[in-house]
Amino acid sequence: MTATAPAHLDLDALRARFPALRRMHGGHPVAYFDGPGGTQVPLEVAAAIQDYLLHHNANTHWAYPTSEETDALLLAARQALADYLGAAPDEVAFGANMTTLTFHLARALGRGWGPGDEVVVTELDHHANVAPWQAVARERGISLKVVPLVPATGELDLEALERLLTPAVRLLAIGAGSNALGTITDVAAASRMAHRVGALCFVDAVHLAAHGRVDVAAIGCDFLACSSYKFYGPHLGILAARSGIVARLDVPKLRPAPDTPPERLETGTQNHEGIVGALAAVEFIASLGAGATRPARLTDAAHRLHGAGQALVERLWTGLQDLPGARCYGPPPSRPRTSTIAFTVRDTAPEAVARHLAARGVFVSHGDFYATTVVERLGLSDSGLVRAGCACYNTAEEVDRLIDGVGELTRGRKG
Repeated sequence: MTATAPAHLDLDALRARFPALRRMHGGHPVAYFDGPGGTQVPLEVAAAIQDYLLHHNANTHWAYPTSEETDALLLAARQALADYLGAAPDEVAFGANMTTLTFHLARALGRGWGPGDEVVVTELDHHANVAPWQAVARERGISLKVVPLVPATGELDLEALERLLTPAVRLLAIGAGSNALGTITDVAAASRMAHRVGALCFVDAVHLAAHGRVDVAAIGCDFLACSSYKFYGPHLGILAARSGIVARLDVPKLRPAPDTPPERLETGTQNHEGIVGALAAVEFIASLGAGATRPARLTDAAHRLHGAGQALVERLWTGLQDLPGARCYGPPPSRPRTSTIAFTVRDTAPEAVARHLAARGVFVSHGDFYATTVVERLGLSDSGLVRAGCACYNTAEEVDRLIDGVGELTRGRKG
């Protein structure tokens, strides 16, 4: 797309690129609010995967055309994801998912730690950014410190974080965006705090990467992980890691495998078709923006998507808050947040809310979303939350359908 692209998103044209949006359920067109658990996929991503599998499928680094084509596509994907994350291509590693990559990295880092060393985690994070560090604590005898969540605001206590960061801390593991509450945390400030005491900083950007421009260089972190299936791509984990650190890590790897970053982080044959699909997902997002370069188009697209998402989240938050018996959690739209809202309905289990809405063609998720500690701190361990996330393809009419469906429950009216 050129610099003459319209300043707004053409939502009808955008939605036409998602075949899933033509699905009907119970006589209703499906409205997908399950994006925080995985977005729908545009035609061009599926086409790229199909084209690779049917015409270029091969293993890497061999002297024949399909292998060379695979090498070129994987290199192009590293560059695309580097553009998307503000990193360098030799800092981008691929894996099965963010959780697997984080366990792998934690094990490698942990080989250099021992009793007396500390890692700081938070109560706001998905447990994929908690359990790997807990495992290192058990295996290496290090100590874990935990940054508390303020339940009333859905935000971290950043003053407590600063107090917890001492010279004994080896790493801060922190999330950029809460997949449960939509809270956006100032990870750039957190990274600066960690570096002041000589600690590394690992950022979980799985949720935020779908909702805003992620810039590793601006954040200043040492590691950042995300997953392409949260931003219109296939199931694939991505880790941006400073190459100088990766080169020194004692990573579990096969002796004949590549020993230079980023491939030394990648165990075994990779999901080539998924990597090609992630490349296509980045190109899809870039196509929504204007600019002379892909990074410029990605930045412009992020601004447009944020504006559209902000309008939807304000509409959803206000509509739910106006319903008697409905309660929203996390920061209000006036605070830094993504377009994901968690809520409950009095006297109705979250699963029952989700089933009620699904019968009306509105798909939302329920439970704890692996943000188990968040749900515990909110006092909702028995049932969890309902979660509705707005993606690029959601509309104001779909938001109103969701609000109306919840309103039926709060008014006790049968659908």
